[in-house]
Amino acid sequence: MNDFAVPLREEDAEPDPLRQFEVWYAEARESTLREPAAVAVATSTAQGMPSVRMVLLKRYDERGFVFFTNYESRKGRELEDNPRAALLFYWDPLGRQVRIEGPVRRTSAEDSAAYVRSRARGSQLSALASPQSQPIESRAWLERRVSELAEEHADGELPLPRAWGGFCLTPERYAFWQHRDDRLHDRLVYLPGDDDAWRLERLAP
Repeated sequence: MNDFAVPLREEDAEPDPLRQFEVWYAEARESTLREPAAVAVATSTAQGMPSVRMVLLKRYDERGFVFFTNYESRKGRELEDNPRAALLFYWDPLGRQVRIEGPVRRTSAEDSAAYVRSRARGSQLSALASPQSQPIESRAWLERRVSELAEEHADGELPLPRAWGGFCLTPERYAFWQHRDDRLHDRLVYLPGDDDAWRLERLAP
């Protein structure tokens, strides 16, 4: 059976949307996707001007979905001014999308530091060198800055980037979308219900 023909029925869906995400994410990681952790993050200014970009999901659990960035980047500044965001996973080989929306908060400094230290040295150098989202004179300037930092800290651990760390989105709404023939797609939405349970609704495609 073509993956696109697999229906998403209410009776087959997990009652917990985090578990449903876990099932689909595992299948995405086993598929031909080059980067199943890639996710679009939509933010907006306090005045409602939206923007969106791709990041990598680094962790998810009962507390939320975590990604890392420069706090002084455009998304970092927007999340400080308007701490809500929407995530979109698009897994084309499986004909699936997952949308997750909710409030966002910074991860702890300790959590951010632990993640930074887990990265390859080259990635740490890039985070230190790049004033993310700010104008720079040329790529040569950026490469020179990386080289200077590598030489300066050749014999020791790199310093932690001052303005770099994680954000955690706490889901208030999940939407699971499964491609079906003739555009009669399946759309199941999880919304907060009573007693900390989730309520499941089907939306028209």
